[in-house]
Amino acid sequence: MTAMTDTSAGAPGDPGSGGAGAGEDRKLTRTEASDAVSDLGWRYILGWLRASVPAASLAEAAEVATRAAAAAGPDADATLWLDVRHDQVILALQDGATAEVTAREARLARLITAALRDAGYATEPGTSGTGPRSLQMLEIAIDAMDISSIRPFWRAVLGYVSEPGRDGPEDALVDPVGQGPAIWFQQMDEPRPQRNRIHFDVSVPHDEAKARIDAALSAGGRLLADDEAPAFWVLADAEGNEACITTWQGRDPVT
Repeated sequence: MTAMTDTSAGAPGDPGSGGAGAGEDRKLTRTEASDAVSDLGWRYILGWLRASVPAASLAEAAEVATRAAAAAGPDADATLWLDVRHDQVILALQDGATAEVTAREARLARLITAALRDAGYATEPGTSGTGPRSLQMLEIAIDAMDISSIRPFWRAVLGYVSEPGRDGPEDALVDPVGQGPAIWFQQMDEPRPQRNRIHFDVSVPHDEAKARIDAALSAGGRLLADDEAPAFWVLADAEGNEACITTWQGRDPVT
């Protein structure tokens, strides 16, 4: 699939289609999702389509949010999340019933972008110095010997819930109001008391990863592993505390 380069309607059912088609509920692969929106200033990050719109005031940000919701139409409540600040609006699209990106979300990203451009607003990923930082999503990974025995504790203490359709004893947990980072659990083969057992996963746009890694290394960090790149790189601070920079790339099955 090639990247789309205009905001016109495509064929019904295509990821970037301007009209609802029979394939609207088709889950997109990570590559398809990224290709469908990258030219629009959106980025696929951790199962979401996300974009930032700069604003000069809270009133202007509210106007951006209103225009985005209107462009999404009746699908807004089921797909569109908005984080409204005085200097920007973060737009996020995901199928709320399945926690997936489908052809519908790709279509809505195109419609929202076109509506905002008509009003003089730009959607952007915040990379290359266009914002205070790039778009990103944060996860906290907890290493455990018996995931099913500790997951209920973290669910209760954080007030978190399971993602739609993912309520297994070892599945990740998410904030039901979308404010806190997701929590996921990594199976350990044996206890490792000498190593931190909670680390951060920082999911960034695929074209932001190198800059973020370079900045971390320049700030005294070390690269511990890159054998799974571009899916993720493992870094550590000067005392060995670990964090991963992750992207969507390298995760789709090879066909």
